Amino acid sequence: MRIHINDPLDKQATERLKSVPGVELTSEHLEKEDLLKIMPEIEVLIVRSATKVTADIIEAGTKLKIIGRAGTGLDNIDVKAAEAKGIKVINTPGANSISVAELTIGLMIACSRHIARGTIDLKNGKWTKKELEGHELFGRTVGIIGFGNIGREVAKRLLAFDMKILAYDPFVKETDMNVKMVDLDTLYKESDYITIHVPLTPETKNLINKETISKMKDGVIIINAARGGIIDEEALYEALVSGKVYAAGLDVFEVEPPTDELRQKLLALPNVVATPHIGASTFEAQERVGMLLVERLIKEIA
Repeated sequence: MRIHINDPLDKQATERLKSVPGVELTSEHLEKEDLLKIMPEIEVLIVRSATKVTADIIEAGTKLKIIGRAGTGLDNIDVKAAEAKGIKVINTPGANSISVAELTIGLMIACSRHIARGTIDLKNGKWTKKELEGHELFGRTVGIIGFGNIGREVAKRLLAFDMKILAYDPFVKETDMNVKMVDLDTLYKESDYITIHVPLTPETKNLINKETISKMKDGVIIINAARGGIIDEEALYEALVSGKVYAAGLDVFEVEPPTDELRQKLLALPNVVATPHIGASTFEAQERVGMLLVERLIKEIA
């Protein structure tokens, strides 16, 4: 069976796949034009978030049986096109939840305590202690949009900070945690922090926009370690400049890498802390994601 890994996969997981009898494995990131050339020979295609598995790539895979996504979201795969050809799409929900949750907490603290700005100032020889008064997390209210695997891991950790936790999820009506499930308008109105943990869908596209930001508390802090496109970046920029939004912690962007215009505007603001989509980029998460995906693939092809 010909298997191609188009995005980096954990070394241990790759070796496990190589050990399977009858597997012919290639591992190399190919841009779309070159990937299309080899697709007619590929039976299993493995990707992370970098490769966009579009309808024409799927159409070119005349022998393609399985698309494996090492990670949670499937927004980079044309699932409908795959289903139309009877191609199975599998992913690894939950395997990177802890890493994303920990980054979320890190972004919350960095926004609250001006960690990035303080670091840059010190490196530039500036002692800006008096300018960098921040906020505690203790006793404040956080609103979690999306209460699946990652949302729950975030809540577990924030309870240790003695925060009041609100959550919204259309698929979750109650929880065994000390978390209050509310509607979106209530979450916007009452939260000091809002953190996003939903997939990018037509329903969540630009969920955070000029109108919804207007419903939020003055001085709210917004965190997005989910998917770019859920926040209207122009609306966020305006709110950060006006002070409506105190700070934003962003790990994802509508276009990745960000455009020059975005870098010069949104990312240039002193109240923005940003990372290059590293939510799942820990050694531990990549090992879990890789091994889970490979074991699932082995069961499928056995």
